[in-house]
Amino acid sequence: MSRLITSTLLLCAALGLSACQSLSSPVVRLDRQVNYGDAKAVELVTNEFGSTDLQMIAEKMVGSLLETGIFQGRPTVTISTVKNKTSEYIDTTNVMNSIQTTLVKSGKVRFVRSIAEMQQGVDELQRQNQSGLYKQTSTAKVGNMKAAKYTLEGELTSIVKQSSTTKDVFYKFTLKMIDVEEGIIEWQDEKEIRKSSKR
Repeated sequence: MSRLITSTLLLCAALGLSACQSLSSPVVRLDRQVNYGDAKAVELVTNEFGSTDLQMIAEKMVGSLLETGIFQGRPTVTISTVKNKTSEYIDTTNVMNSIQTTLVKSGKVRFVRSIAEMQQGVDELQRQNQSGLYKQTSTAKVGNMKAAKYTLEGELTSIVKQSSTTKDVFYKFTLKMIDVEEGIIEWQDEKEIRKSSKR
């Protein structure tokens, strides 16, 4: 009887240790094969908004902007709002990041903090100037930020049609650049994308 109790206690202890190990150690699954793919390859997994759509939009908008010659003298630009008016969750910030990155790399334009990023800049200035932790000769001075000459704003819309066998999605991305001081739309373009799938 005592052997049975001892065996049972040892078994419980072993199970308890294995449970603890499984909680603390990540489980590595070997049932899936993962491969790197071409980030620029056409992605057609579904007809929802995807990486290829983002790349096509960014390429079209950047090409159109650079062709205008509006960036004489490397003006300052900020990103305002890009509204997602589709029924999908689409990170429009990701689209604008791709556009901004390519424009910055062109060397023809400078970007200042967007409205969404401005609070971080204000917080950093306050930290440097009001915390008393920094030499005053090394702190960034308040009132020296560059203002934007232009602002980029736009929207992404979609029209979805479907029958029992086919689903058709039409996307339209519109982007405009506005002179902040004069309120004039200096440039505007759009990219249309249609995707269809059959069941």
